Amino acid sequence: MSTQRGRRGQRGAATQQPKTVAIVYHSLPHYRSGVFRALLQSTRYQYLFVAGHNTLDPSIPEWRVPNANQFVEAQCAWIRKPWYYQRGLAALALRRDIHAIIYLGTAYSISTWYSAIIARLTGKPVLFWTHGWLTRNNRLHEGLKNAFMRLADILLLYGHRAKAIGTELGFSSNRMTVIYNSLDYAGQQALRERIPDDAMRAVRVRMFGDGSTPYIICTARLVRECGLDLLLSAQALLRSDNKSVNVLLVGDGPERQRLSERARRESLPVVFVGACYDEALLAPLIRAASVTVSPGKVGLTAIHSLTYGTPVITHDDPGQQGPEAEAIRVGRNGDLFKRGDVDDLARLIWKWSSRPWPDEEVRRCCYEVVEQHYNPESQVKAIEGALAGAAGR
Repeated sequence: MSTQRGRRGQRGAATQQPKTVAIVYHSLPHYRSGVFRALLQSTRYQYLFVAGHNTLDPSIPEWRVPNANQFVEAQCAWIRKPWYYQRGLAALALRRDIHAIIYLGTAYSISTWYSAIIARLTGKPVLFWTHGWLTRNNRLHEGLKNAFMRLADILLLYGHRAKAIGTELGFSSNRMTVIYNSLDYAGQQALRERIPDDAMRAVRVRMFGDGSTPYIICTARLVRECGLDLLLSAQALLRSDNKSVNVLLVGDGPERQRLSERARRESLPVVFVGACYDEALLAPLIRAASVTVSPGKVGLTAIHSLTYGTPVITHDDPGQQGPEAEAIRVGRNGDLFKRGDVDDLARLIWKWSSRPWPDEEVRRCCYEVVEQHYNPESQVKAIEGALAGAAGR
């Protein structure tokens, strides 16, 4: 009799539905599509996406959840920028069918404050998907942010620097999990493998009319924070020393016209591609470059470049950097120049551009770090490990 009950219990456990985890974002950005799809394919948890369609940044295309049953609309409204309110989060926190909630961890969301508190009071594990801390701030700002961060059982952080700062601020290391960041690695890898060597030279000819001169690429929104004036100054400095490099800027933004006028005025070979979200078009442009240069802080641009085997240069000030700069292995898959130093930037650009193409060892080092940490499967594994840990807490 007891054996039969045991077998029935085993059958019941085997057919038990995965627990539902809600993921709350103000909107679902297209660059998260890889990890979002990987989460939806999980057999360990069932994910429900909660977001608005009125993106807070209109320049970022939205990703749509393929199954309507896995999406709940929660529109956002500005209170006073950067503060906003997201409808429906209190009701979400009270839902009995939801096991845990992962919130986009921004203290500027008024509704996340009270929704996270309600979720905790009703026994739901609360996780924040957040940059965490990039640098130490003034006491008022830091105090507000730390109070917000303490609402979560677990912080899902983009990088190790954030975890180190959190430890300095008194957060327990077992309440912080580094999940890194990612793009659609599987799709990009497939595109990468379909680019023949002769296609890369053809890209250079198409863009600059010259298949032998190396070019530098930057894929980013053209805003002052990107520091692209420094890149053009480094290019001009190299040209004055009879070292020719071309520059390809992929992106659009308020700085485009001014940068274009400067390039024309100084006779610098710079091509402006404009905004492009078609990965099939981006792949050969990045692959054919000698190096990606991001003079301001670097984010997913670094992961995008490394995925295609193209090394990355950015500045060396960690307090003014994005967490993805941690993917750069100095001298192996890129370099860090002294922030604001045009001579040092020019030196490193020539170091990586003086050879015709990145060699196979450089390419391997680029792929290696992405395959270890910066891919959707690794992120899902880290997230689900944190969910299990939060349930244990």
